Amino acid sequence: MTTTDTAMPSITIYHNPKCGTSRNTLAMIRNSGVEPEVIEYLKTPPDRATLLALIAATGEPVIHAVRTKEAVFTELQLDAPGVTDAQLVEAMLQHPILINRPIVVTPLGTRLCRPSEKVLDILPAPQQGAFTKEDGEVVTNAQGQRV
Repeated sequence: MTTTDTAMPSITIYHNPKCGTSRNTLAMIRNSGVEPEVIEYLKTPPDRATLLALIAATGEPVIHAVRTKEAVFTELQLDAPGVTDAQLVEAMLQHPILINRPIVVTPLGTRLCRPSEKVLDILPAPQQGAFTKEDGEVVTNAQGQRV
């Protein structure tokens, strides 16, 4: 006897609940009808292999995965000429606050979702209704279409 596959697509968000962009991204994932695996990366930081894999999967340069506005970025002189990708990764491993967020992994790809609506490009299911960001910006209408 076979059953139809009703499993939800696997989605993971590396999340910081104190970040509005991260909260908006999580809410858009949920608005697509999926409850993702939520990893609060400040409590459970990724290991080196996971961090490297996430960065590689985004297709973006390592520096895009770094929160350059954090004080520790300047304190560690990571903005100095000649800082290598390996040094940036090491800094993110030692200081997870430096990891830019949210990073979302879905069957359709991995993205650093800044701005939060970038998540819509990799969600397997459409938005199930209207979505408005915390700041009042309307992202999708009642039919789930981008506005």
